Amino acid sequence: MNLHSLRTSLTIIGAGAWGSALAGVAQKAGQQVQLWSRRSPQSLESVTQNAAVILCATSMKGVNSTIARLQTISIPQTTILVSATKGLDPTTMQTPSRLWQTAFPHNPIAVLSGPNLSKEIEQGLPATTVIASTNLAAAEQVQKMFSSDSFRVYINDDPLGTELGGTLKNVIAIAVGVSDGLKLGTNAKSALITRSLKEIIAVGTHLGGKTETFWGLAGLGDLLATCSSSLSRNYRVGYGLAQGKILAKILSELQSTAEGVNTAHVLLKLAKSQNIQVPICQQVCLLLNGLTTPEAALEALMSRDLKSEIGN
Repeated sequence: MNLHSLRTSLTIIGAGAWGSALAGVAQKAGQQVQLWSRRSPQSLESVTQNAAVILCATSMKGVNSTIARLQTISIPQTTILVSATKGLDPTTMQTPSRLWQTAFPHNPIAVLSGPNLSKEIEQGLPATTVIASTNLAAAEQVQKMFSSDSFRVYINDDPLGTELGGTLKNVIAIAVGVSDGLKLGTNAKSALITRSLKEIIAVGTHLGGKTETFWGLAGLGDLLATCSSSLSRNYRVGYGLAQGKILAKILSELQSTAEGVNTAHVLLKLAKSQNIQVPICQQVCLLLNGLTTPEAALEALMSRDLKSEIGN
């Protein structure tokens, strides 16, 4: 397969904040972009038939239906499929790229993830991201399609680790939002983020991701961005819970998806099945289900058995 001879057009499925931001980035990089959603007047077939790259920026909830629709269309095996969704499938507990690869086993699959708050990207503020794929030529082609003087794109060969870093940090952002909502201070917040990264690495490497990926932009970088800005929807969920708001009301006020809410429950189920300790995620799930309070969750984490920091 000669990826360098492919067409240069790009279709982005999902016209929400994230998909729209990525469309703007690609257009700035000189690409011809088709942005499509279920409300678009064009058919999905018409906007994908000439695309060299199809990028999915839907919520996790929309991934399976998007895959199903594209399977009814004749997608060339040379078309690069890029997942920009951060979540876990509640039925299979698989990441989006695994779902894409299963459905399109002969196509190059890539993952786009990093410390990317969509509102900042829309404002043209400098940002970086990662394109990860086991197909280096595909990763390099997508890298060039999105790179500009305000959006720097790196590549790696660990799509699973890249994806898990971006997915799991959403759960942690809820916990950090709770910490800030309770006004626990910088010491507590720093400790929470640091111990959370250890939890992310434990899960991510157990599932097959590379340790170094979680120390990079798609891991630590994304974790810091999501846990330090009120632009993060997941952070706002935690902050609202700390203020005593009902989860349904918080989600209604957001008017967009906070993937960490669904991811927390799938992650806890996955961790239990693999016998992985995820105490922070466990408390987040209890809080989301109304089975604990922010104060009780804090007490539970602070009263865990004393241990060595390294290796635990």
